[in-house]
Formats: sequence, C-alpha cells, structure tokens
Amino acid sequence: MPTIYISDPVHDSVVADLCADHTVHLGYGPDVVDYADICSEVDAVLLRAEDFGRDKIGASPRLQIIARHGVGTNNVDLDAAREHGIWVTTTPGGNSRAVAEHVFALALALARNVTVASRRTREGLWTDGKAGLTGIELHGRTLGLLGFGNIGRLVAGMGRAFGMDLLVTDPAADDSTITEFGGHLVELDELVAGSDVLSLHLPLTPATRHIIGAAQLARMRPGAILVNTSRGGLIDEAALLDALRSGRLGGAGLDVLEAEGVDMRDPLAHNHLPVTAFDNLVVTPHIGGQTEEALHQVGHAAATCIRRALAGGTPDNAVVVPARAAV
Repeated sequence: MPTIYISDPVHDSVVADLCADHTVHLGYGPDVVDYADICSEVDAVLLRAEDFGRDKIGASPRLQIIARHGVGTNNVDLDAAREHGIWVTTTPGGNSRAVAEHVFALALALARNVTVASRRTREGLWTDGKAGLTGIELHGRTLGLLGFGNIGRLVAGMGRAFGMDLLVTDPAADDSTITEFGGHLVELDELVAGSDVLSLHLPLTPATRHIIGAAQLARMRPGAILVNTSRGGLIDEAALLDALRSGRLGGAGLDVLEAEGVDMRDPLAHNHLPVTAFDNLVVTPHIGGQTEEALHQVGHAAATCIRRALAGGTPDNAVVVPARAAV
C-alpha cells in the first residue's frame, strides 16, 4: 500500500479518500509526524505550506510526486525534484472564485471602515467618532487589475457588477478580451495613476518582485486602496509603510506578506511590516483561497494527481515532468 504524507490541513474528505487505499501520515494535528521520521517510506506528498527542499527530496528514495495544494511552487526545490525524477504538480483554478471574492472582502473592509467600526463597537462606542467612519462606494470608482488570468477575470466581473470602471495591465492579455469585460488595456503607469482600487494578480518572479514600489505608490490617487491576494513580494513593503505613514494611501488590504518567502507557515516571525500600526491596513493570513468549496476542489484535484502518478499515468498540470515520462 503506497504511503502519502500530507503536510498541512486539507479538506477532511480528501484525507478520508486517500486513507481508503493508502497509508497516510499527517504533518499536523494530534497525530502529527515529522517528515524526517517517515521520509524513507513516502511515495507521494500532498504539499501546502511546508518547505520542501533538496534535503527532504534527497532523503526520499521512494518519492514519485509532490502534488501542490495550490498554484505556487516557491516552497518546492524544482531543480532537485527534476534531478530525482519526481513529478511536481499544481492545481490551478480550483480556488479562483474564493480568492476573487476575498479581494472584495478586503476592499470593502477598507472602503467602509469595517474593522475600525467593529472594534469601536466592541469597545462600547456607538456615536463617538462615528463621523470619522464615513466610507466610499465602489460604484463609479475605477478598478485596476495588474494581471488578467483566471482570478483577475473573476475580479473584473465582480467589479463590473458593483458598477466599477475597469483598467487592466497584462502584457499577455488580449485587448479584445478585456474589451468584452468593459475594460481598457493600459500601461502600468496609467493603471497605477487611474485606479481607485488596485488589485494584484501576478506570479512572483524576478521580473515582478517589487513591481509596486515607491514610484508606483507615489503615482496612486490620494485615498486609493491597494489589494494584494497573490504573493507578498510583489509589493515593496518598506515603500508601502512610507505610503501608509504619509496618509496619502487610502488603505492596503493584504492576504500575503513578503516574509512568506522566508517561512510560509510562520511569516510573522520574520515580518517587518507593522500589521497592527494602521487602521487602514488590513492583513489576513493567506486565507483568500480558504473556503469550504475551494478546499474540497483543490484537495481532490491534488489527490487525483497523486493517484495518476502512482498508477504510472500522467497527472494534470505538471510543473516538473520526470525524464522517464517525457520520453
């Protein structure tokens, strides 16, 4: 019976499904196991936030596949996986709607001062300071999207439902497709300067790291809202801190931090952005894709990749294809 290691919490139905015909070890919960104690017997890994580097891969002689529960592969040593002939797969699209909805959860929280208002009410305040909680409506505002993939397009549709105008920057996007959404394709400088709500939807690469820095933040409209549900490294957090201190930026809603690049499980231990210092900074712990529906869909998609690889087949959405399978 093949052995599977699941690094972090996934939907209960996924665990139950895999336990039916596999030996399953969990890297979390009351029955947590240390991967080092079982690495010699693991055939497949269902991976979420745990770092899976060269040392773990090299210590896993039976490992055939690392199935990512999500689309990012920053926490996997792809070169080591390739050298050892191990599949690496992702699950694109499974949580797109969840993330898109979270964009507006963050944007609305800032636009309507939800977190501040809720805190004041909990403190017993009702009328005092109420005038300072006056918000803005999204209707008639301009939504800017940096990136127009699956999630960006869902965000565009939701923005149009709110009655927002739409600007898009994406060198790979087709102008006619953006026009179908009622939007306009523009260069980055125009996007930044013209957006009331700017939402980021890019992968983190050397080219996109700090794509929103001091120059871009300075060009944003006074009172504009910046939302990032993609990867923390897209924003220069030192520049963001300066923009928040200046009071020019209306607010920032972040579901990701730069420090996740150091430790996805505990980025706050390495974080330099003061997440409690500003009322107009809302930070959530990378939960954009964490809905009941999304966890079910993504988890079962990853499990399907594992089953296919262990059966000698070709799993979907392979980022690394073993040389033996590519022939």
